[in-house]
Amino acid sequence: MGTLAHIYRHPIKAHGAERVETVTLTANATLPWDRVWALVHERSHVDGSKWERSGNFSRGATSPSLMAITCTFDEASEKLTLSPPRLPTLTVNPDRNGEEIIEWVRAIMPPEGRASARVIRAGSAAQGQGMTDNAEPYLSLLGLSSLRALSGKAGRDLSPLRFRGNLWVDGLGPWEEFEWVGKSIRIGAAEFSVEDRIDRCPATMVNPDTGRRDTDTLDLLREGWGHIDFGVFARVTKAGPIAIGDPVEVIG
Repeated sequence: MGTLAHIYRHPIKAHGAERVETVTLTANATLPWDRVWALVHERSHVDGSKWERSGNFSRGATSPSLMAITCTFDEASEKLTLSPPRLPTLTVNPDRNGEEIIEWVRAIMPPEGRASARVIRAGSAAQGQGMTDNAEPYLSLLGLSSLRALSGKAGRDLSPLRFRGNLWVDGLGPWEEFEWVGKSIRIGAAEFSVEDRIDRCPATMVNPDTGRRDTDTLDLLREGWGHIDFGVFARVTKAGPIAIGDPVEVIG
């Protein structure tokens, strides 16, 4: 049995992570306020009315500097405070002040990349689906022991923020979470079905302290374990609150 060590949400896809202490989950829905907004790049025409592939958006895989953004979010006002290195802090409501976000982030976007053009809100978020990297309303669940194993292979401590996960579990064996695929687990009052492993992209190569690529995590995974998977997708099957420190157990 493990313990829930971290809960992270990412209100704007790829633009900052926020650690929270507790959250109430809804069945068949993503984590509340996770990837509710996204920045569409200049070559994309999506409008947020339905789930879209990540290639339509500005993201850490193609714009590494975005990985260094941190954020805090006020649910009552829906105001988001973004804080990256080398830029002044910005506090805005993404629905009302999208142009300010586009102008602000331009300073840290790579000149050779696709510029951010618009902020969209996921219309599907009302049905429990944010702009996550999977078309299903999954949460991502990752193991700190697996991160330690990968850090050992890298010869340096790797931050959990490289992986943009929702729920981090401690107290498991390395890669034990992979054994949960096809099983049901309980965290706090909520229950989940574990659906699949998560294959990873170059965003995980970026140091979230600097916004620069410094570790080839994909090669390390291939060399060490013969895959590029890290973490699992889980679907909420029973609603309820979860909190840091809750036990995590397999129930079926």
